Amino acid sequence: MVNQLVIKCGGSTLEQLPASFYKDIAMLQRQGVLVTIVHGGGPAISAMLKQMGIAPKFVDGLRVTDEATLQVAQMVLIGQTNKQIVSNIQMAGGRAAGISGIDGATLQVVQGPRHLGFVGEIQRVDTMLIAALAHSELIPVIAPLGIDQSGQIYNVNADTVAGAVAGAIGAKQLIMVTDVPGVMQEVEGAKQVLPELDRKQIDELIAAGVIYGGMIPKVRAALDALEQQVEEVLIINGYEPGILHKVAAGDAVGTKIVKKGKVSAQ
Repeated sequence: MVNQLVIKCGGSTLEQLPASFYKDIAMLQRQGVLVTIVHGGGPAISAMLKQMGIAPKFVDGLRVTDEATLQVAQMVLIGQTNKQIVSNIQMAGGRAAGISGIDGATLQVVQGPRHLGFVGEIQRVDTMLIAALAHSELIPVIAPLGIDQSGQIYNVNADTVAGAVAGAIGAKQLIMVTDVPGVMQEVEGAKQVLPELDRKQIDELIAAGVIYGGMIPKVRAALDALEQQVEEVLIINGYEPGILHKVAAGDAVGTKIVKKGKVSAQ
């Protein structure tokens, strides 16, 4: 069983994750696994923007964050989504503490592409606060917001945050929790999960349109994590009962992304 892993929970899956998912996290904690969680919150941000009469904007699947959107993102990610995850873990018997990348300057960023507004690119992950929480037997739950040297706050893609955090803390495994079983490809009229992919195969599948939309930043973040000593990244279906125990035990589930694959994409 792995002793340290990072779990990234996508915003689109959070509201529907079963109670058993959080019980699995609490069980892993009791078994001595050091779990760190990074979460998204895109749908909740979009819903709040709609309530406020602000139309969300996206470019290539990435949110454009203007000043009003940034304020809403902070409110939703820190004040709502983050604390709900902490509450769910503690209701399941675990112990957790919610932070954002702003706290302790954990996620140090610079502004990314100008056309995306206040969207940050990670320059450094300061692991001090994450380690302090873990050593206090608390699961760090991290909201994807970063800060630059001037104190400006930025929204950061949660998949990218998860990969960077996993690499920085030396986690051997990064688990990306989604609402699908993994990277899917249609084979003979039926969709099948691709069990293992490497960079070459991923590039080919993106070019072919098999990997598209929100899955693209996931697989790219996975590849970045592999460059930072993370040994493998798993994309899994968070709705499957007991899936985290299967992962921790080394059972094959979802799509495994590795540095050099053993199978070819069909």
